[in-house]
Amino acid sequence: MVGYIDVGGGMRAVYGAGVLDRCLDENIEFSYYLGVSAGSANIISFLADQRGRCLRFYHDYSFRREYMSFHNFIKKGSYIDLDYIYTTLTAHGGEDPLDFEKMRSKKCEFYIVSTDAETGKPEYFSFSDIQKDDYFELKASCCIPMVCKAYEKNGKAYYDGGLSDPVPIQRALDAGCDKVVVTLTRPVEYTKRHRLPAGFFDRAIKKYPETAKLLVSSVDKYNEDIKYIQELQREGRVLIVAPDNCCNVNTLSRNKNDLDALYNKGLKDAEKIKEFIRD
Repeated sequence: MVGYIDVGGGMRAVYGAGVLDRCLDENIEFSYYLGVSAGSANIISFLADQRGRCLRFYHDYSFRREYMSFHNFIKKGSYIDLDYIYTTLTAHGGEDPLDFEKMRSKKCEFYIVSTDAETGKPEYFSFSDIQKDDYFELKASCCIPMVCKAYEKNGKAYYDGGLSDPVPIQRALDAGCDKVVVTLTRPVEYTKRHRLPAGFFDRAIKKYPETAKLLVSSVDKYNEDIKYIQELQREGRVLIVAPDNCCNVNTLSRNKNDLDALYNKGLKDAEKIKEFIRD
């Protein structure tokens, strides 16, 4: 069984949109998918066969005040309005609706990684959890701490899946994947560093102390995961698809030329996937 992981990365995830659009061009499919944060949004449009849909979200809609702005932060407590993205735009009757029926028709396993804000543990939403015109799972997985307030549903609060399981390779292997394509949105040699003291996060997210701890420990977890997938790549079990540079795109940046450049890198870099699967 061949798996596919997209680790997301805010606006940098436009790279993964390019990778999956190339897979659509070449009729490449996988049996098992894991999406983290914006990576889950990339995968869901891929499964719906909607080439170019994710690019529009990064390249066009993200420039709207309703999508991300300080106005949102003041009015709603979140810089990014996840309801605007995954309900107003995405639901049936929206400006760019997801083809839910096409997506659901695919015979595969698909999991969306989120983080339980209370416990700090990962939570994996399955394909069957996704309900038409709801897409709560995407909102939960993409909820960046301090950029967004915790996303709540049924009395539970969630944050970005990248906090608790930034590169969920072990879950893919445990599920029985013999080979896994892992799409990163930073160069593979990139090493995350602690940039702020732990006490800062304790004060910033007082309501969820376990999440505050993750904002520190997830840095080391990401670095460890990258070392592990590099070992697996040397063994021929993993293919890492990653940009050689981020084209000046960071988590929240918006420059159309830079976004186009990073997307096009994804289109090009995905050319090695077909040979990896064939071998």
